[in-house]
Amino acid sequence: MCGLGGLARVDGCPLADDADAILSAMATTIGHRGPDDREVTREGAVGLAFTRLSLVDPEGGAQPLVSPDGSLVLIANGEVYNHRQLAAGQKLLTGSDCEVLLSQYARHGIRFLENVHGMFAIVLWDRRANKLVLARDRFGIKPLYYHRTAERIVFSSEIKALFADPETPRKIDWGRALIHPMMSSAPVLVPMKQTTWFQEIQSVPAATVIEIDLGTGATRERRYWDFPTAGAGESMSDSELTERYGALLAESVADCATADAELGLFLSGGIDSSAVAALAVGQGTQLHTFTALTGSTHVNGDAENARRVANHLGLPNHQVVFDAARVPSVEEWKRLLWLLETPLCGVEQFYKHELHRYARAERPELRGMLLGAASDEFNGGYSVDYGLGEGWDSFEGSLAAMLRNGALYRRPELAPWWSQLSEPIFQDDVVFRMGATTPADPYQVFLEREYAKIQQYNCWHEDRTAAGSGIEARVPFLDHRLVELVVGVPAAQRSRLLWDKRILRDATRHLLPASIVDRPKVPFYYGAGEQHTYRMLARMLSQDGYALVEEALAGSDAADYFNAAGVRKLLHRLTDRPESQDVELALQAINVGLLASMAAELPAPIVKRPVDIRLSAVDVDDLSAENGHVVEHLGYRPVVHDKAVLEFGAEALLLRSMDDDDWFLVLNGEIEYVIDNENPVWRRFLAGVDGVRSVEDLLNLAGGSWTDVELFVYEAVEQRILQVTGATVDG
Repeated sequence: MCGLGGLARVDGCPLADDADAILSAMATTIGHRGPDDREVTREGAVGLAFTRLSLVDPEGGAQPLVSPDGSLVLIANGEVYNHRQLAAGQKLLTGSDCEVLLSQYARHGIRFLENVHGMFAIVLWDRRANKLVLARDRFGIKPLYYHRTAERIVFSSEIKALFADPETPRKIDWGRALIHPMMSSAPVLVPMKQTTWFQEIQSVPAATVIEIDLGTGATRERRYWDFPTAGAGESMSDSELTERYGALLAESVADCATADAELGLFLSGGIDSSAVAALAVGQGTQLHTFTALTGSTHVNGDAENARRVANHLGLPNHQVVFDAARVPSVEEWKRLLWLLETPLCGVEQFYKHELHRYARAERPELRGMLLGAASDEFNGGYSVDYGLGEGWDSFEGSLAAMLRNGALYRRPELAPWWSQLSEPIFQDDVVFRMGATTPADPYQVFLEREYAKIQQYNCWHEDRTAAGSGIEARVPFLDHRLVELVVGVPAAQRSRLLWDKRILRDATRHLLPASIVDRPKVPFYYGAGEQHTYRMLARMLSQDGYALVEEALAGSDAADYFNAAGVRKLLHRLTDRPESQDVELALQAINVGLLASMAAELPAPIVKRPVDIRLSAVDVDDLSAENGHVVEHLGYRPVVHDKAVLEFGAEALLLRSMDDDDWFLVLNGEIEYVIDNENPVWRRFLAGVDGVRSVEDLLNLAGGSWTDVELFVYEAVEQRILQVTGATVDG
């Protein structure tokens, strides 16, 4: 991983001397991406800034790279995995995998990336032809942004570096942000256009080469790869497809595990990262693995299963602890958000950033991290959720409904026929026949949306969270040959191969225990234990007098969009009831305001704002056997389900006055709570707590529902007034 930056005149004029200060500022801004080297150069119409993270040829792979005749100059971020095959018969000047791109361009011109496998962002200056070439890999794994005027173009790996140029606007694109499908997570299938979230900032499209004539500004774009058509693959049997998939995945892992520096791996205990770990070990790669140990991952089994996988493969596993007190401070959150440059920054990004930070501190020579990311998107990872567990036909039915809902955005007057009736009475294609949009294959549209999503979200945040610690994220599941294979699976075979990622599970069954291969997919922090996450976010937003919220409301143009009174009312309600997932949606809106505020008044570079919070890892061989120890270490309350049995803590008492009007909860001899008679359900619930009755029994006794007592129960558990006995009552 490296940092790219630069600017160039596109009107036939040379750069002025003031370009040097801009280039230097750009290099400093992206310094976190490349802590091992820094180069700034200016010549004629072109200036380049480069910061390097050394994974291949640390001694001889410095950039810019120059062709033997001096006509081509290249800076590149990423890895060319098949560089040895492409360089066959050539004499290279360095051991850099990217040097081969120069000879590919000299030989093939604008078509030079068609046979290149890897992840990369490229800036190439053709001195002889007076052209500038910008390009990205097929999935946009490596970032490259630009702002252009009639006179010049400024470009960089990260948006914040573009702001070193005084001519680049520094304003959030509120209109695009608020209507983007990923902001609302609406259950619709609509075309997802890429956005940078900032006005007049563009990203080089994935799988695209942009060629700019520096004399005239004439520009042409060429896509060198198109997303495949669903079902258009080769005709093979299920076993042949599975075998082919396994072979391609093994090749991709081998490519991603190639480095002259130490690599690590994020291990969740699911099939995706476990498969990558097993294949890497099978090829002789030694890895340290890193797992987030949170209240959520402890409850949903991710942490425990990660440990099991690591033990099975003989790999060290660092269970990095995020206890209940670990809430990002105001400045820490703003630093993370500015690092990521996207309002989609949330809990997942915080945990991943911290895992990278721990990994780099614990293993100072580590430079790359293998990930199991982007497997779900094309392998059928969402089929069970969208199909409600009822099979592939139900999954495809859900996609058809989502496509119809997307079409109804264009013809909202038709929506009542579907929204106000318990059963649809018209065929879905009525919406299309009445001119809302063009009918399409829902599965193809779904896959194309996932392709857009990994560019807008997955690749974006995986790159930045790693880059913040000078680490390169590597994603074996985004090998274009692998994606072409699974997208091309014929329709008749999808239910057998792609329901619940069956093709991946069967291809790696010989490498892992059956309990891991067949383990159901669980979200990173949703589902069981998700309340821990929501409570952490609510605490973060409410700290220091809602400082993050108030800064967002004061951001550039924020008053034109936010209902400030509504924002404050919502956040105060979420503070009182933090288990609501509304807090995530609210956070994304607040992030927009914060980005607007920071863009208007630029923060110091990331490298000058280190996080000084020390992280630790817990050493527990069997997380389930030592459950009590882990819960205590994490500081999270246990999940109180309906079969759990409650009892009063050793130092807790329930006292009632003689007339029974006043009830008190006493802890260590002091009254902690007065329970007035306005909470009769809570009173009756407490009166029934005896260390024998289950929560379900207590609710029946109290004549209420869980929502009547949930907040009171959890608060009492946190204060050790109530505790879960560890017993359950059979239903």
